[in-house]
Amino acid sequence: MPTTDDGIVVVDKPAGWTSHDVVAKVRRLAGTRRVGHAGTLDPMATGVLVLGIGRGTRLLGHLALTQKVYQATARLGAATSTDDADGETTACTPAGHLDLDAVRTSAASLVGAVDQVPSAVSAVKVAGERAYARVRRGEQVQLAARPVTVHSLEVRDLRRGADHVDVDLVVECSSGTYVRALARDLGNALGVGGHLTALRRTAVGPFTLGAARTLSQLAEHGVQPMGLGEAAGVVYPTAVLGVEDERAVSHGRALRPGPPGPDGMVALLGSDGRLLGLYTRSQGEAHPLAVFAAA
Repeated sequence: MPTTDDGIVVVDKPAGWTSHDVVAKVRRLAGTRRVGHAGTLDPMATGVLVLGIGRGTRLLGHLALTQKVYQATARLGAATSTDDADGETTACTPAGHLDLDAVRTSAASLVGAVDQVPSAVSAVKVAGERAYARVRRGEQVQLAARPVTVHSLEVRDLRRGADHVDVDLVVECSSGTYVRALARDLGNALGVGGHLTALRRTAVGPFTLGAARTLSQLAEHGVQPMGLGEAAGVVYPTAVLGVEDERAVSHGRALRPGPPGPDGMVALLGSDGRLLGLYTRSQGEAHPLAVFAAA
């Protein structure tokens, strides 16, 4: 099987698959084991999963993919052991009295820089072992709160059941935020408990569902990654270098002067669009962070 070129692939992850399952599938389709992902998704979740192929796995570690956007549904009136629909119900409290105004008021209290306690079945490590592994053995796990940022928590709709309400949310948040925990905390703030019933990630940094392909599409049409230069240019400003500067970057040397532009990260490209390196501009110079061009 021919090997796919280096680059970035955005997958629309299906429900029921782990992020590792998706990586394993794309490894087979791409004909290489050099496949990695950024930003794990729970099996129940669908949506944007950003993969790196070949040298794209290295690029993933340098891309600014810290902001995520989700569409979610929270059920208010029932708490579960996992803060989502896969867990056992631990408490039920009638929630039929809740209206949109009350839910939106409580949702607003969860926005901003907050200390969030992750769900017990999260991938957070406790004494070197994932919390979910300990929970599955029947252990009681208490996780420490961690700082996260919820940029916005929009309540879109509310649907009433017999003794619960389902609310549709749009969440924009930092990496490390657990949307399951947000559903739990929203229910707790309203005094009725809550858990997550549906989750779809619509964006990871600048990579959105518009760029995503399903596994079926990748199997049918082949894995055609976004090139390293194009992918870096989605995240950072770019500068095309002349021959002399190309040579300097291939040896990992600083550029004095650097390419014009504001201070901060810049993706340096060759005249053919190849990614040569990621450099940091400061005071008219540019210094290497990662070099992708061969000397």
